[in-house]
Parts: sequence; C-alpha cells; structure tokens
Amino acid sequence: MNIVIIGTGYVGLTSALGYTQFGHRVACVDVDAAKIAQLDLGHVPFYEAGLADVLHVAQEAGTIIFTTDLASVLTEAELVLFAVGTPSTSTGEANLSFLDQAAKQVGQSLDHEALLVIKSTVPVGTNRRILKIVRDTMSEAGRSDLTSLIQIASLPEFLREGSALSDFMMPERVVVGADDEVAYRLIEELHRGIQTTWVKTTIETAELTKYAANAMLATKISFINEIANIAERTGANVVDIAHGIGLDSRIGPHFLQAGIGYGGSCFPKDVSALRQIAGSKGYDFKLLSAVIEVNNRQRDVFVKKIQDVLGHIKGRRIAVWGLSFKAGTDDIRESASIDIVRRLYGLGAEIVAFDPEAMEAAKSVLPDGIQFAGTAIDASEGAEALIVLTEWPEFKEVSFGTLKTRMIDPIVFDGRNYLRDVHLEKFGFTYVGVGI
Repeated sequence: MNIVIIGTGYVGLTSALGYTQFGHRVACVDVDAAKIAQLDLGHVPFYEAGLADVLHVAQEAGTIIFTTDLASVLTEAELVLFAVGTPSTSTGEANLSFLDQAAKQVGQSLDHEALLVIKSTVPVGTNRRILKIVRDTMSEAGRSDLTSLIQIASLPEFLREGSALSDFMMPERVVVGADDEVAYRLIEELHRGIQTTWVKTTIETAELTKYAANAMLATKISFINEIANIAERTGANVVDIAHGIGLDSRIGPHFLQAGIGYGGSCFPKDVSALRQIAGSKGYDFKLLSAVIEVNNRQRDVFVKKIQDVLGHIKGRRIAVWGLSFKAGTDDIRESASIDIVRRLYGLGAEIVAFDPEAMEAAKSVLPDGIQFAGTAIDASEGAEALIVLTEWPEFKEVSFGTLKTRMIDPIVFDGRNYLRDVHLEKFGFTYVGVGI
C-alpha cells in the first residue's frame, strides 16, 4: 500500500518504519525542513533503540521517503495517517491546531478516494471534525464530487518510549474505530503480518480508549506513591507491598513502582485532557484531579526529604543521575527529573548532572549554572549527595567503591528505588529511597 504519514515525531516515524517492515511504501511529511534533512541523511532526530537501523534498511530498499511537500506525495496515497502533536494548552485541553492545519492541507490537494487515519491522541469527536475539515476544503477547491469517497478511522497508538519499535511490531492490541467494514479491512491490510488482538469499535470509543488507558496507568502510579508515603510513616516497605498486591491478577505488577511520579509526553497531557473532556460534558472527574494533585505533590515530598536529611541545600554540591523522563529515551518533556533539578538549583544547590542520552536536550531547558559531566562517576566528584532520578541500566554497572571515594559525603537519594537491590549500605553509603 502507498501510505502518507504526516508528522515525524516518535509516533509518526516509528509507525512509518514499522509499516515499511510490513512491505508498505511510506512517504513521511513534516513542516520542519531541518528534521526532514536529518532523516534524509539517515539520522534519527531523537533517541529510540533500533530506529536508526530500520531507517537505513528502508532507505536502502527505497520504501521510505521524507519531504516537506505534502501535495507531491498525496497523488498516489491510499491512506493518509495523521501523527502530529497534540500538546496541552494552558488550561489542560489538547491543542489541535497542528492537526487542523494538516487537515486543511490534505483537503487542498487530495483528489482521489482515500482513507484518513488519525493516530494522534485526540478528544472524542475530533476524527469526525477532521473529516469535515478535509471534505469542506475539498469542496472549496471544486472537488465536492469526491468528498463522499473520503472516509476516516481512529487508530490510537500505544507505543512506549524506549520500546516503541517492538511495541509497534508486536502490539498487545490494535484498537480501530470506523464506520464501515471497508475501513476496517484497510486497517487490517495495513497491519498484515502481525498477530494481535483486534478491538473494532466506533470512532468515538476508539478516541476515548487511548485517554482511558493512559489515565488508568497514571492512576496506578499515583496510588502506589500514596502508599509509599504511608509506608514511610508506618515503617512498611512499599516495594514489598507492590510485589504483594501485584501478584493479584486483577491488579498486576505493572506501574506499581513508587518514586517521583509520572512524566513524559503522554501521561501528563492525556490525563489533563481527559479531565477537560469530562468537564466540557458537565462531569467532574474527581479521581483524575486527585491523580494529578498526587503526582505534583510527590516531587515536593522528594525535595523535602532531601532537605530534611541534608539540613540545608544552599551551596551543597549535588550529583544527579538521570534527566530523561524514563530510561531508554532522550525525551525530557514533562520530566520529573528536570523539575526536581530546577527546584534544587533554585534552592541554591550546585548541580552536576549526567544522563546517557538526554543531556543535550536538558541543556536547552535548564539554567546555565547547572553543570554536566561526561560520566556518572565524574558527576559525583566532590558531591555531598547523589540523586538518582532515572533508571538507566548503566547506573547499576558503576564501581560503587570508586563512587564512594569520589564523593565527599556518600548519601544517595534514589527517586526510583532503582539501586535498592545493590545494597549500597555495604559500600558505606547512606541510602534513602521512596517508601522503604
């Protein structure tokens, strides 16, 4: 099939490369000329394991192209996938301006039958509104006789940064919302070759399913962080608690890791957007308000813990391991790590940070006074405390004996409980985790 994908971010590029592996021909479109130039040269503009290798294979095979000229690639498109960003507005709603703009551009040039597919995370009703924009724009351009041939389907993505390509190739499920069997069959053909569970439903149901999934996962994170705060006050261990309740098949072990809270490009904006969607329909989603409040407060709790142990922050040299919102990515959007670094710096701490992939991105958003080190050990040189904020595997591979000799005061604050199994106490460290 000939596919056009609008947007070359995590979702767009991963999907494009995944579809080439299914034998499709993909044209990727983006308004960012610099990004397109990078991709043309075989450079993935963000860190995601495996993407660069697949990109090189697809370029060698001639199954993928990159362009800023949407009209030039629409002529043979059978499916047009929208994978543009829908960031939060100041009020928490999804910003759909990029999607609207793309829809108008499609309508200006599309001159044949095609299926529109929305992969972007969007509020309920957006798919039908985008279809109307495309059809109206086509009519304005004198092609009203073709508008009935244009249909739309909702195909929400469930990719996890750090494992996006494997998630795409081996999805736990594919959710598709459409109005007729023709659209369903086209989406099935698009994913020919994968074995998975199909959820075929209405457009509105598919739109809401993505929000519901992320809100449920965020709720589990906030819940276990509340349990962690109780555990610290009662002498219990939240890691053992999470293991105990996670063995219940009705609960499951995933997203029960206590820490500094969720972040990233999806959970914060999607939880806020779902609360706004509910509010716009006259429903007060109290649970999600609490989830957001708990998540924000968890960072306060962690910073206060550091203050309580160190006595004061101003002038203290603190090493930070981890800046991305999670391991396996260089994404710092809504990163709890970045927020905590800013807070500590604002309290007067001297910060030296290290992250295997996210330092360049972090430099663009952190104050100039924050220092960056070339290795995790180098970041700890002369530190009066070490703060672990992201679970990068290499953090467990350092020589902890060497680490201790480099630090002035061997105190480790672990915001993810990531090093708890290392038993740092045997190396002479004071270890402070979350809920343990």
